[in-house]
Amino acid sequence: MKVNIEIECEPAEARAFLGLPNVEPLNDHLVAEMQKRMDANMSAMQPEELMKSWTSFGLQAQDQFRQLMQAAATSVTKP
Repeated sequence: MKVNIEIECEPAEARAFLGLPNVEPLNDHLVAEMQKRMDANMSAMQPEELMKSWTSFGLQAQDQFRQLMQAAATSVTKP
């Protein structure tokens, strides 16, 4: 036996029916705060500085990965 039930309602109606809290105001506040912080950070950093920080992190990560692989290779080859 197969039963299909289709309910057509708005998200707010479904939340109210299930007894879930309305977090829309909190979500709007958090999104606005994130946008404000991102705008402040983007205006503080020049594109050249941003690229320098990204590339230096990339080089450091590559060097750390290489050192990790070398340490793993030497520990495997040693009896």
